Amino acid sequence: MFLRMVVKRILLVFLVLFLLVLGVCVYLMLRANGAVPVLNYHQINDQAENALTVHPKQFDRQMKYLAENGYHAITPKELLDAWQGGAPLPEKPVVITLDDGYADNYENAFPILQKYNLKATIFLVPNFLSTYPNYMTWEQVKEMNGSDLIDFESHTMNHVELNKIRPDERWKELKDSKTILEQRLGKSIDFIAYPCGSFDEALEQMTKEAGYRAAFTVHLGLANKAENPYILDRIPIFGSNTHTFLRFKTRLIFTPIVAPLDHFYRAFIANGHNILARLVPLP
Repeated sequence: MFLRMVVKRILLVFLVLFLLVLGVCVYLMLRANGAVPVLNYHQINDQAENALTVHPKQFDRQMKYLAENGYHAITPKELLDAWQGGAPLPEKPVVITLDDGYADNYENAFPILQKYNLKATIFLVPNFLSTYPNYMTWEQVKEMNGSDLIDFESHTMNHVELNKIRPDERWKELKDSKTILEQRLGKSIDFIAYPCGSFDEALEQMTKEAGYRAAFTVHLGLANKAENPYILDRIPIFGSNTHTFLRFKTRLIFTPIVAPLDHFYRAFIANGHNILARLVPLP
């Protein structure tokens, strides 16, 4: 009799905990209504088995999922125009971004985006283009810029962590990359992705003064109209063979639930609690 009572109480505790967790998850999902997923990629190839890489077959499957499940790819400009000017957003909007301007973005990602007619934004590092063999050439950028699918924006001149250099150097990285890209591409460069996602309050203000409308980090989360446009969250989608399609769908659909876990993970790492960080169930 006593054992049965203990078992019932344990089950009751688990039930209460389950309902509590479920309630929190529902609340987080509802609170994120209207926020927009901004997917963050880097390299798309079969050679570089590193944390920044997604294999072309995986990228193809992910883009196919977006195209077949009612997602509409938009640019950062379309996103900010909707938030700041009232322009309508399509149903299930998503922003697809790739950082750095790797050559495989032209060789592998571009044909897949064309295949599914999906827009994407590539954040470029001007001093890397036509300089290093694993980065795109200006000719390739020009070709992609002529399509209706690829939007190019800034990733600074030299891909340095902006919060770790002098203010005058920060300004050159912000302003020079904007100027050169505008001259080369004949379009306004209004958005930037902070290299390594690093930023501080002074950098946010400087980014605004340099003429950018918004800036993106690499913190896991949805881009939200109510938040500071100079520290917009994205959803990192990379990890080579370890980033399965299930992980992609989990991050895409359940980011409001996953994002707090990422915040805990980063906090543990920042405070030197690496063991605790490894215990965070982050997909």
